[in-house]
Amino acid sequence: MTKKSSIWISIFLGLVLILSACGEKSQEDVVDELQKNMEELSGYKTNAQMKMNTGQEEQSFDIEVWHKKEDFYRVTLSNDESDKESQIILKNEDGVFVLTPELNKSFKFQSEWPENSSQPYLYQSLVSDIISDDEVEFEATENEYIFHAKTNYQSNNNLPFQEIYIDKKSYTPVLVKILDKDKNALVEVSFSNFELNPTFEETDFEIDAIMETAAASEDVPVSGDVSDETFAVVVPNNTVGAELTDRIEEDIEDGKRVISTYTGEKNFTLVQEKRNTVPTLSSPQEVNGDIVNLGHAVGALSENAVEWDYQGMNFYLASDQLTREELIEVAQSVVGTEVK
Repeated sequence: MTKKSSIWISIFLGLVLILSACGEKSQEDVVDELQKNMEELSGYKTNAQMKMNTGQEEQSFDIEVWHKKEDFYRVTLSNDESDKESQIILKNEDGVFVLTPELNKSFKFQSEWPENSSQPYLYQSLVSDIISDDEVEFEATENEYIFHAKTNYQSNNNLPFQEIYIDKKSYTPVLVKILDKDKNALVEVSFSNFELNPTFEETDFEIDAIMETAAASEDVPVSGDVSDETFAVVVPNNTVGAELTDRIEEDIEDGKRVISTYTGEKNFTLVQEKRNTVPTLSSPQEVNGDIVNLGHAVGALSENAVEWDYQGMNFYLASDQLTREELIEVAQSVVGTEVK
């Protein structure tokens, strides 16, 4: 190779490096694109899978998210262990609701959801967390932009960090990792089938229509027998040091109730109920609290208690000694069963 050829090759390689560098977007460029997406977006549909390692064993469930601009949301969460159980977080012009079609139940929240807390499966929430963090860190890989940002969980301070992976072509989320204080990933949300600006029906965000459709698709009766299966007492795997000291089992008008008392440095009571019939759809139960993700279910968190539905049963955990974080930790662990 001649000296002249070597010079031309060096110039060519230099130009390639320069052009390559010029083609890579900066953090500011990517944030601008994300904001532009939010402004121009009329809505979206996406599917995701969430895996949680916040308890003693990993929990996984599927999520379907529908959003219609300006402020309509429909988030369906289905537990992997049962294809017949799902809960729906709904926000429409009437407020914020959690629907449990299997039990024909609905809660209405006095809440600013989803703006009041980080929501790892909502596009807008992820973009908001990126923009609002003055110390956000940024890096680029071959196919993705990665933001290292703080979270904003009002009811859980044990998950302060997150990694948000954004697709370079569509500027939509690909993966979200929620990290603890030691930067261990305890929650992962992976997205698929991200459809921008879809068409919605008028009834897609109406409670009655959603409940009827969900009940039909899941073979859930509008009213009548729930199940004649053996009643199973479900216990927490995490009792924050307390021990079971009393249990009362009683028949109620339409089923069975179990009241378990745990005593220790911090005391709490767990109430479990199972109804023999599904009631007809009634007005949503008003809740003064926050929506909280328990992994196996969506709960209603108030000052001293958390309530949720799981496997056809209702649970109510109460304590004036546990912190909100501890209430969530205990509730998340209520998955162990003692067949009676």
